[in-house]
Amino acid sequence: MEASVTDPLASLKTHEVSSTQLAEARERLATYGFAKLSFIVPEELKAAVAKEVLELVGGAGVRRDLRFAATGNTLRRMRNVRRDEVVRHSTVIPAVYSSETLLALLSEVAGEAVLPCPYEPEQYVITRLEKVGDTHGWHWDDYAFALVWIIECPEVEHGGFVQCVPGTKWNKENPEIHRALLAGPTYSASFVPGDLYLMRTDTTLHRVYPITGGVRTIINMGYAATTDLERRISHETMDALWADSAPAAPQIR
Repeated sequence: MEASVTDPLASLKTHEVSSTQLAEARERLATYGFAKLSFIVPEELKAAVAKEVLELVGGAGVRRDLRFAATGNTLRRMRNVRRDEVVRHSTVIPAVYSSETLLALLSEVAGEAVLPCPYEPEQYVITRLEKVGDTHGWHWDDYAFALVWIIECPEVEHGGFVQCVPGTKWNKENPEIHRALLAGPTYSASFVPGDLYLMRTDTTLHRVYPITGGVRTIINMGYAATTDLERRISHETMDALWADSAPAAPQIR
């Protein structure tokens, strides 16, 4: 365990992942828009990340209650910790995010290069759903990939599970969420603490089902595809979501 504290990447570099596991995950990602990757990192590294996440969310978390026109006024109700706060107070999370070993494994699953996000606020963020009705409503992400680490999660009876519609497109001027929901099957997946999953977030409409009990705490690590580096991306929803203060949700008429 001491090695995982002084060198958080040591256990990751020696962790064995089979080509069969990676191939199966690649097929699931292509089919469903997400793939569970709990096998991709060792348990001691999961524990080190979880320790930092729980310490940070208790001390630096800010409550949010927002809606965004760019995603059809879907609701965001949560507590979050921004990337800058994570950088100030942690060592494991930044090192893991930029690990060449992890990037190579994610690229194998994605079937293309998975790259650090060029927009720093989206590189990693901690979120916690903790009150009845808390949710991360239907949305797409600006960049191609998200690796989500499940730190805490309620029983499925209390919500907090993930739903997604792969193969959908985000038009920020006219998001048409309901039409996107009708464009293909909606897949749902439950997770437990210690799980990880990779999602193709720019072409997969997704949400976290509102919770009715328990707590859902995660850290989301956002990554880019090569094509993301070649196009102009606006960040209005993320800039509002991760602002220093947390304004109340506007009235929807």
